[in-house]
Amino acid sequence: MIALRNLTKEYVDGPRVVRVLTGLELEITAGERVAIVGESGVGKSTLLHILGTLDRPTSGEVWFDGEELASKSDHELARFRNREVGFIFQFHHLLPDFTALENVMMPALIAGAARETARRRAADLLVRVGLAERLEHRPGELSGGEQQRVAVARALIQEPRVVLADEPTGNLDPTTAAGVQDLLIELNAERHITLVVVTHSGALASAMDRTLRLAGGRIATEATRVAAAH
Repeated sequence: MIALRNLTKEYVDGPRVVRVLTGLELEITAGERVAIVGESGVGKSTLLHILGTLDRPTSGEVWFDGEELASKSDHELARFRNREVGFIFQFHHLLPDFTALENVMMPALIAGAARETARRRAADLLVRVGLAERLEHRPGELSGGEQQRVAVARALIQEPRVVLADEPTGNLDPTTAAGVQDLLIELNAERHITLVVVTHSGALASAMDRTLRLAGGRIATEATRVAAAH
């Protein structure tokens, strides 16, 4: 479903050129759960952003379902992200003046969905993630775990085929983190969503089908669960 070919990413830092990714090759199948791990600063988030077309590679190809993305226009990539990809970050980035329901509705409204359609879909998702009683609460009235569940629901409102999560449990206490982890795995199984997670959490990584360790700008090692099942 997703393939990266000979991918390189460089940043210019004054007179220096910093190469973060170099000649990286990666394939991810539909419905797979993949963890990306590695030391801080090795390019895990950069890789995730390129997978989600939030950033462009310096060179190389990004393929999604047989279509090459790196050469597309910014407008085309924005439409692709809205339609195909859901993002979850360590910090939920909810809009503080909007309710949980309104935050989840936002991507659908941006895509042009009717307000009542977006409201119904958002409410259904919030019920699914265990927030039936929190629809009209603003982020400041929610716990950290509840805020992250709102973020999960928002990532799913457009029924994406891929969810990319950058340290989705990194800002949560162990019990709340386990709840969000279980929720992501359940949604992956129910909806056959491809899930790619950048994490420092050994528990979250071990719950994925594959764990990829990034080092030296490439996939250095790969581990597959013996009994991977959805």
